[in-house]
Order: sequence, then structure tokens, then C-alpha cells
Amino acid sequence: MNLSQPWTVESFGLCFASLNDSCIKTVYSPVLRAPLYLLFTITIILIVFGNLWVICTISSFQQLHTPTNYLIVSMAVSDLLLGAFVMPPSMIRSLETCWYFGDFFCKFHSGTDFTLCNTSVLHLTFISIDRYYAVCQPLQYHSRMTTHVSVFMILVSWGFSAFFGFGIIFSELKIESQKSEEVHIACKGGCLALHGREIGVTYSIVFYFLPMFIIVSIYSRIFVIAQKHVCVINNYPTSSSSVTKKDLKATKTLAIVIGVFMSCWTPYFMCNIIDPVVNHTIPALLYEVLMWVAYLNAMFNPLIYAFFYSWFRGKSKLLYQKLFKLC
Repeated sequence: MNLSQPWTVESFGLCFASLNDSCIKTVYSPVLRAPLYLLFTITIILIVFGNLWVICTISSFQQLHTPTNYLIVSMAVSDLLLGAFVMPPSMIRSLETCWYFGDFFCKFHSGTDFTLCNTSVLHLTFISIDRYYAVCQPLQYHSRMTTHVSVFMILVSWGFSAFFGFGIIFSELKIESQKSEEVHIACKGGCLALHGREIGVTYSIVFYFLPMFIIVSIYSRIFVIAQKHVCVINNYPTSSSSVTKKDLKATKTLAIVIGVFMSCWTPYFMCNIIDPVVNHTIPALLYEVLMWVAYLNAMFNPLIYAFFYSWFRGKSKLLYQKLFKLC
């Protein structure tokens, strides 16, 4: 080990030393791996308990059972599952540079990852539609955005995402691939089904950039209308505006949620678009880094709710007091 360069690669080896078809393993310095294991573990714990707290808070109070909050809870379930079941194996794969859990679980893990990512995108799309009716057509909001409609949106989000997420993986569809990656997939200890080079440009456009374009278009329209409502409320405080300040603040908060999601996930999907153009020269390590930046989004949503929703903070305190009394 070179002590003058503690952050560099220590050596190369094999994932399974006893197998001739084992993948090559990159062994990173313990000085790098130990703090990263700690950082990733803390991140996973925060994601799991943060989103669990969102689910419990909204579920525990009847007055919070609204169509919008049903979508928020469902998205929190998606982030919870990501932190509990996807990120721990991803952590080991990223830091050990090998997959030790078998071929079937590799496909199941990747399919789950795709499903949860697609679910979040669709939930955000439906949330933007919900906010559109709340701000732009407030008189029709309660008749159109009912509990049944919200549940239907949730079922569509999960069903569509699972069908295509697991379908892409288990059908072994490879829209874009490279020979060196195919070799790594074939050897024992490789699991690259998650990487953008496998899924290619088509997946990125259809399942990410197109929904994001729709979301941004809807929110652009929302904010134009919202500005008019704000002017009415400020100039005529006693006016009977059909849009309340509460609706406007909720729309702003959920816009922040969407903005953070795009900030975390767009770099990863941009790599999927750029990589074929530059002849697949983007390093695999960069994909790993951007993947973990994308995962961080699941940790930010509970923080956003806590900072920007006064009702969430209030109900969280009540729930904490109830739990404290039970203990």
C-alpha cells in the first residue's frame, strides 16, 4: 500500500478466487472504504427512518388523509423500499466492486431499482396534475381529485413501473450495450444490469426526460396562475379567492420536492444520453458516484416536509408525544 497516496486503488484481484470465470475486483484502500461504508450506512438509516416517519405521521391523523397526501405517502413507501432493500446491496457492490448475491438476485435487485425510480417519477407527475387542479381549477378540484382518483394514480404508478422495471431486466433487453460490459456481466461477480449503458438512451428519454418535461410544463402553467392568485390575495385580503394561501404554499413545497428530485437524478440520466455520443468512454466510477447522488434524493423529501410544512411538524410532535407516552 502506498502511504503517500492513501486514496488510490490498492490492488486488483478476483471476486471469486477459486473460479476461472471470476470478474476482476478492484480493491480500494481501507482509508477510503471505511468512511464510505459509514457514510452510506448513515444515509440508508436516515432514508429508512425519515420516510417511515412520514408514512406514520400522515397515516396516524385522519385530517391528513387527503388525495395529495396519499400520493406523498406512496412516494415515501417507494423511498423507504429503496433505502431498505436496494441501497444496502448497492453499497456492497459499489465499495467491493463485486456482486456476491447471485444472478437471480442481481436481476431482482436491478428490477426493483428500476421500478422504484419509475414509481417516483410517475408519482411526481401525478402530484403535478393534482396541484394543477388545486391552483388552476380550484372549483373543480374536490370533484376531480377524489380519494378514488388518487388511489387509481397510485396503482397505475406501481403497476406500470413494476411491469416495465422487471420486464426490462428479466427480458434481458439491452437497448445499448458494450462488449466489455457484456464480458463483465458474463463473469461471476458482475452485476451491471442497473447501469445506464445497459439501458441506453431510449429508457432515459421515455421514462425520465419525457415525464420531467411534462412536469415542468404543468408547473410553469401553475406558477403563472399562482402569481395572479397571489396578487388578488395581497391586493384584496377580504376577497373570496377560490385558491387559499395553504394551497399555494403546498404547491410551492411540492415544486421544491420536484426540483430536488431533478437535481439528484438528472446528472445520472444525462450520462446515459451522453455516453453513446462519446463512444462509451464515461468511467464506470462516475456512474457509481452519480447513482449515489440520485439515491440521496430519498433522504431529502422528509427534510423538505419538515422544513416547509408546518402541519407536518405539528403532527410529528403529536405523534412523538403519543409514542413517548406508550413507552
